[in-house]
Amino acid sequence: MPNERPHRPAKPARARPENAGERIAKVMARAGLCSRRDAEAWIAEGRVAVNGKPLTSPAVNVGPGDDVRIDGQPLARRQRTRLFLFHKPRGLVATNKDPQGRATIFDALRGRHPEAPRLVSVGRLDINSEGLLLLTNDGGLARILELPATGWLRRYRVRANGTIDPASLDRLAGGLTLDGVHYAGIEAKLDRVQGANCWLTIGLREGKNREIKRVLEHLGLSVNRLIRISFGPFQLGDLAEGGLEEVRTRVLRDQLGPSLLQKAGADLEAPIDVPREAKPERRPGAPRNLRPRHAQSEPQRPKGRPAPHPRKHVRVLRAEAESQNAGTTSRQRIERAETADRKGRVVAVERHVAIEPKRKERAHKPHPGGARSKNKGAPRPDRTR
Repeated sequence: MPNERPHRPAKPARARPENAGERIAKVMARAGLCSRRDAEAWIAEGRVAVNGKPLTSPAVNVGPGDDVRIDGQPLARRQRTRLFLFHKPRGLVATNKDPQGRATIFDALRGRHPEAPRLVSVGRLDINSEGLLLLTNDGGLARILELPATGWLRRYRVRANGTIDPASLDRLAGGLTLDGVHYAGIEAKLDRVQGANCWLTIGLREGKNREIKRVLEHLGLSVNRLIRISFGPFQLGDLAEGGLEEVRTRVLRDQLGPSLLQKAGADLEAPIDVPREAKPERRPGAPRNLRPRHAQSEPQRPKGRPAPHPRKHVRVLRAEAESQNAGTTSRQRIERAETADRKGRVVAVERHVAIEPKRKERAHKPHPGGARSKNKGAPRPDRTR
């Protein structure tokens, strides 16, 4: 046919080499050295070299066999992917550097937890928001967990000023559009009313900028407190404000699953590098405050000093004291009574009476019916007479 277009063979797909490697900035960030943005700045300053050649552009892939050096020093090996739970207080900005000079969460971490590695936040919380914030040393994992496609539910406890109808909260499950921005379905429930305020529990999966405050303002509520209580399977629980707790590697592997771990490119088998200035040795997977539980080993004792004797029970010590004082001082008891003088006045009297030690051998009491062996088969006497 004249209108039929000629058949063009499909272009063959470009074969990607197996050992393509990763971008140099990503490799530097995974090594815990800096962020990707800082890595690109270091490359522009000529501080990074690959196989002896200084880099001028971050658009370079490196593999395991490449020699990467920063300021002439070899790149540290990649650290194990780790995840931390952080209870963010109010008044802190969830960013690494704030142009306005406000205090950040990383300033608080350096002051309270200097032994923690370089961390990045999984998503953000506003300066006036508080609660659970996930932190990780793997930028790839942070990117995967904060994506709406991951589908992790984030729950919040919200205190807002005003009154609300539960039916209006139920309609949020279908989503809504405000000022051209579409918000997906939101789970909202009215918990209780406290004076002019009301407490809500809200769950969402997108987490757009100021999403909860804008949606509740649309319903006539003014948010005055917002606390994140969970992020996916991880709960805030009783973690103290400003506290930091590491998720065990086994728990992290179970909660993420092989699919998310593969997408994030996480490595849960790599070793954990302990900084030189950190004196206590860290055991992988130690839970709270990043401090390990040291092995219960016997401390080394200086030569010539005898080993301590085993501790005695209180009952043994008391018996030894009584046996030592048996010939010197006898035990006494106090007897209190009242008497009267010549004029009839009552006078309290106390007397200290020595207590005689109990005899070990009890006195033998004869059987009322005589010897048991002789009268074993004899009938008992009749006592009714």
